[in-house]
Amino acid sequence: MDAWRNYTDVYQNYADVYQNSIKVGWLCLFLIKYCIFASRKIETNNMSEELKLVKGAGKKETYESLLPQLEALITGETDLVANLGNIAAALKETFGWWWVGFYWVKNDELVLGPFQGPIACTRIKLGKGVCGTAWKDAKSLLVPDVNAFAGHIACSSSSVAEIVVPVFDKKQEVAGVLDVDTERYDVLDETDVLYLEKISRLITQTL
Repeated sequence: MDAWRNYTDVYQNYADVYQNSIKVGWLCLFLIKYCIFASRKIETNNMSEELKLVKGAGKKETYESLLPQLEALITGETDLVANLGNIAAALKETFGWWWVGFYWVKNDELVLGPFQGPIACTRIKLGKGVCGTAWKDAKSLLVPDVNAFAGHIACSSSSVAEIVVPVFDKKQEVAGVLDVDTERYDVLDETDVLYLEKISRLITQTL
């Protein structure tokens, strides 16, 4: 009988150790997952707070630095307004353009979306102005002098040069446009077009 009691005691001890090991294992797994989540949260929060750009860098180098930060900023975020708003803010902060923002296709119009700058035209018809033309032709437009563009819609006389880049959906149909306006003639060029199209493709990946 004593031997049997000793056996059950030993068995119970092993059972307790086994159960405690399982509990410790689950606790360690929880802590690992929590640390991973917390580190990602901190990284995301830091990304949201500020852009890290090299002072004095050229335009190309600035875009190259900005692109991965924009990708990190919008990856995993499914809200379109949030993504467009952050991209517009990042471009405005980086380049100091007079106006930068988005128009989005709704029925037969482009409707003003998130932007940075003065108040703007709210609705633009297909084929009208630089934005409507870029939408109609489904291609980017660089306009060094908007006053020389036939049918230009003058939302403000302060804007003298403009770039409009289409944003395509997954079906390769124009979902909206990225619009940049400046109050100077010597600011926008083909380098801007090239990299704004890359930013447009980043947005397409989230649609």
